[in-house]
Amino acid sequence: MDWQPDWGLRARMALTMFMLFAVYLFFVAALTIGFGGGTSSLLLVATLLGAFSLVQFFFSDRLTLWSMGAKEASPQEYPELHAAVERLSQQADLPKPTVAVVDSKVPNAFATGRSPKNAAVAVTTGLLVTLDREELDGVLAHELAHVKNRDVAVMTIASFLSTIAFLIVRFGGQMMFYTGGGNRGGGKGAAGILVAILVSLLVWIISYILIRALSRYREFAADRGAAAITGQPAALASALLKISGEMEKVPSDDLREEAEMNAFFIIPIRSGIVGRLFSTHPSTDRRIEQLRTLEREMESF
Repeated sequence: MDWQPDWGLRARMALTMFMLFAVYLFFVAALTIGFGGGTSSLLLVATLLGAFSLVQFFFSDRLTLWSMGAKEASPQEYPELHAAVERLSQQADLPKPTVAVVDSKVPNAFATGRSPKNAAVAVTTGLLVTLDREELDGVLAHELAHVKNRDVAVMTIASFLSTIAFLIVRFGGQMMFYTGGGNRGGGKGAAGILVAILVSLLVWIISYILIRALSRYREFAADRGAAAITGQPAALASALLKISGEMEKVPSDDLREEAEMNAFFIIPIRSGIVGRLFSTHPSTDRRIEQLRTLEREMESF
């Protein structure tokens, strides 16, 4: 495998993470003021955010698999799948990840885990019956490239405070509604809640844009990584065409209910025009165009 460091990916990750860090510093400072200011307020905010961060970071693989209904698959149940993951992991110079399967008609796959030693790769039953061996290798290699690039850990960290901001906007608004605008708790309490909601909304919007920019580029990088692992970019291109075509045929109440997990999928679950506009993934056409370019480059050597 001719694996080259993707400096473009690293530069964009570093820039995006720096911008997110600046936004989140502002977020924490604003929340501290909203809680009344002072050392005790700062410690409260830091403790709460730190606790949630640790739980999400160290248990992200289990939480993601659980939320998607993925079950760990044994080599006896899926011998060919395990053999493929082990072979591709060796080619990518990675430890073999946990292999999981989601019982769903939607053909898709995702990777999760904070590091290569704590990673998991999951596929749906729909994917296994849709793709041939070479196409499945391409998809599995794409997910292993995410693991090698530590994309899951980076995206988990990057999206954490954005999720907290969204929850504050959502439940803070409900709190204002049920308390009559905060009149029962006094004007100061209402003002603090309102400030927290407005700041959280701003942080969520900015984070949303930055994280999606990062997410789209990491998909291009994972496609290039898959091509390096397998040496067959055309197989992944064929898989993407099959998956994107099949995705439109499945019932809308299947895996589409997990649309918030789009960043983890090889093909995003789309939901109308808005879903396409704010997709975590670049268009399938652009990804296939890149893979065809890689195919021509490989053939020229």
